[in-house]
Amino acid sequence: MPQKENTANTTTDYSPDILGGNFEKQTLKLNDDYEGAAIATLVRSKCDRPSDKAVLYIHGFNDYFFQEELAKEFNNQDYHFYALDLRKYGRSYLQHQKLNNVRSLKEYDEEINLALKIIKQEGNNHVLLNGHSTGGLIITYYASRNPNSTLFHGLICNSPFYEYNLSFFERKFGIPLLSSIGKRFPKSLVPAGFSEMYGYSLHQDNYGEWNYSLIWKPNHIAKVNLGFIRAIHQAQINIQSNCIINMPILVLHSDKSIYVKKWTDKLRSADAVLNVEHIAEFANAIKGNVKVAEIKDGMHDLVLSKREVREQVYKTMFDWIKSQFKNEN
Repeated sequence: MPQKENTANTTTDYSPDILGGNFEKQTLKLNDDYEGAAIATLVRSKCDRPSDKAVLYIHGFNDYFFQEELAKEFNNQDYHFYALDLRKYGRSYLQHQKLNNVRSLKEYDEEINLALKIIKQEGNNHVLLNGHSTGGLIITYYASRNPNSTLFHGLICNSPFYEYNLSFFERKFGIPLLSSIGKRFPKSLVPAGFSEMYGYSLHQDNYGEWNYSLIWKPNHIAKVNLGFIRAIHQAQINIQSNCIINMPILVLHSDKSIYVKKWTDKLRSADAVLNVEHIAEFANAIKGNVKVAEIKDGMHDLVLSKREVREQVYKTMFDWIKSQFKNEN
């Protein structure tokens, strides 16, 4: 069924955000879905100098926007920073909903379209999409289906979820089977298959340096719906099968993955969620102006890596932006 266009939210009605400081937010009312009412949340941090440049950030699975340093780095480069908490995540989660419960990544088109229209209305004529993990998959999938959009002009993908981190047999037979079942039984639950060690490596209550909500981003992830498994799988098929992106795209990933069940300091210098070889393989298969950059000792969310590593991430991103968009810098 075609998604009904939402034209109700094209205002700029902001209020203070939980991050404080320069951060403010507005709620985007979305069309009701199979769980009832739905919202998304647009967070904003404007740079100090006049600018018509902006970036829209989209978080990953089991996540929400809290990466203040990322916003400040873009602000320092004269980019207004925006971030979406997608429906059923973080600031946008409603009590009657199941976290992350979508049946197609196309459902997110509604809030992405609304956010981009608001960003345009606020005077931004050069806009980049920046997505982490599932967010990287979402923006790549979105760009492949919106080749003629004038609302965004490039993509930056931070460890995008282009493939399940499973064995060959599980990827080629198990996931397609679950995806097929998920079409008929989207509410059926399966384990998320996500190590809580990754959360331990990030949060300051454990071994990390970051403070964020363990309610919105828990270390242990509950089961996910088969409908969600199918949503991811269908988008991945699109990326892996003759995907064309007609604007510059930068894909960043760590130089190595790690697979452990007990704590080790090595978790702070590798991707504990995805297989970086998969990321590189499918990023390089995208047709278009694609640059793939490997970040030594990067974590899964590269901008949450050790300071010296994330400084390299920022340098790589902004050097690429300057090289691709000379007239905008």
